[in-house]
Amino acid sequence: MHDCQNVAALFHSRVQQTPNSEAFRYPSDQGWTSLSWQQTRDRVQDISGGLLALGLQPEERCAILSGTCLDWILADFGTLCAAGATTTIYPSNTPDECAYILVDSGTRFVFAESDEQVAKLVQIKAQIPKVEKVIVFSGTPSQDEWVITLDQLSQKGHGQFLSRSFEDVTKDVSKDALATLIYTSGTTGNPKGVELLHDCWIYESEGIAALNLLRFDDLQYLWLPLAHSFGKVLQMAQLRIGFATAVDGRADKLVDNLAVIKPTFVGAVPRIFEKIHAKMVGGAKAAGGWRLKLFKWAMEVGKQVSRLQQKGQRPGLGLSMKHYIARRLVFSKLQGLFGGRVRFFISGGAPLSASLNEFFHSAGVTIYEGYGLTETSAASFVNFPAHFRIGTVGPALPGTEVKLAPADGEILIRGRGVMRAYHNQPEMTAETFDSEGWLKTGDIGTLEDGFLRITDRKKDLIKTSGGKYVAPQALEAQLKMACSQISQALIHGNNRNFITCLVALDPINIKSWATQKGLTNLSYEELTKNEQVKAMLEGHISALNKTLPSYETIKKFAILPADMTLETGELTPSLKLKRKAVEAKYKDMLDAFYEGGKD
Repeated sequence: MHDCQNVAALFHSRVQQTPNSEAFRYPSDQGWTSLSWQQTRDRVQDISGGLLALGLQPEERCAILSGTCLDWILADFGTLCAAGATTTIYPSNTPDECAYILVDSGTRFVFAESDEQVAKLVQIKAQIPKVEKVIVFSGTPSQDEWVITLDQLSQKGHGQFLSRSFEDVTKDVSKDALATLIYTSGTTGNPKGVELLHDCWIYESEGIAALNLLRFDDLQYLWLPLAHSFGKVLQMAQLRIGFATAVDGRADKLVDNLAVIKPTFVGAVPRIFEKIHAKMVGGAKAAGGWRLKLFKWAMEVGKQVSRLQQKGQRPGLGLSMKHYIARRLVFSKLQGLFGGRVRFFISGGAPLSASLNEFFHSAGVTIYEGYGLTETSAASFVNFPAHFRIGTVGPALPGTEVKLAPADGEILIRGRGVMRAYHNQPEMTAETFDSEGWLKTGDIGTLEDGFLRITDRKKDLIKTSGGKYVAPQALEAQLKMACSQISQALIHGNNRNFITCLVALDPINIKSWATQKGLTNLSYEELTKNEQVKAMLEGHISALNKTLPSYETIKKFAILPADMTLETGELTPSLKLKRKAVEAKYKDMLDAFYEGGKD
């Protein structure tokens, strides 16, 4: 497998090594259905054959407009095994955003999840003249055959490889050929197309395998958006290592599916851990009495053990006995929520708060935080068993170089995982690399014994009018940890004379809190205006302020009328805050904070 020069060769090599092992598991009418690697190859071969029958040429783009599902993966492998390149589009993208990506990428064929996604493409058909065919996963073909089904494409490809070998199609695809165009969900303006080569993914698969973090007998639960590089890199790790993956991108099915699938590892974004934490803490508080006391006692015992483990030490006999009881009575329930077999989670896509990670570690759940950008094929740094330090994103993957810019501590990265360029953006590409080929990440960090600690996003740093720098993400994470009723928080104050905050309430946890306080009759909207709710938040903010230097303290805050979501355009698909979009939407509210000066 070490001599694979492209992703197709990696795929073929995996099939040859373990043809009868389970490759994928996916939801079906019968519950969950499995595919072996050989069965996966047969499906991929027909898709590749269909694309070649339609005339796909090397490196020509096939876009995938779909949520995470088995067909997404088959379409991706089918494209790469036909020597094409994949363009990714989020299912949440608007018709205009889809048009921009399809035109900019020069896409020729589009895979679409459903009739709903096809309707977007029909709406913009006049703007995308280069798109020759739309292939729908589960939907209806059109009279003019502009839209065909995945089954129809597969039928076209079924006889393609009678006279030549499927593997031969990609034998001449160079490691420097384009494999994937991922459009970053920018917080402003049009997204940028990141050109990732076959060698980027080959490198990532080698680097992850070298950590010995993942094993052949693992079972992954994959729900992350595959249009995002974090989900995509786990696909490449699977090809190299060969573990099975259960695929279902429906986030609302996450908890139910974990109990059924019983995975051994899961990739997730911090927002998921924040929600689980809020649910656990909220549940303990709602139970009250001895149950709340037991929960607090167990967490304190867990924290003592966690801190010893982080130093490489073991607990003494007394603490070990307490920890055993805490595990049996409290922590086992959390493990049960995840199916009971999870060895660890991998967190990426956004910063994970150290206190949140320590909370889970105290409860016996290990989260290995990693870091990378779309521009570095997702995984550049990751914690793993032999090198694990909470509050850091771990050491660099073997073969990735890192240094910090002397002027401001910006993280610079160089290596095979780094993109070739921004598609059709030579000036922006030139700005992103320095003269020695180092990629400027836009993130600020520190290096400690090879472990990277991210302190903030360079462009997100707030500089108050008094000249003090404030890292908003760290403050927001602390606030969400302190108060489980907060879903999202936005710290504001760039070029202002003090810091303020917008708070969105978590619909489930605020209702639970309201029930305890005898406010059951109030709607979500009424709770956002309620004085008791405001007083509760004031208490949490005041407690946080006591731990901060004066220039970082939150002087004023307001409760938003609705939660911040992906659907309303305030979060990215990896559930990060779209800072500028939120500030623009609530500009009047933010400006009002500063009209009368400080209280």
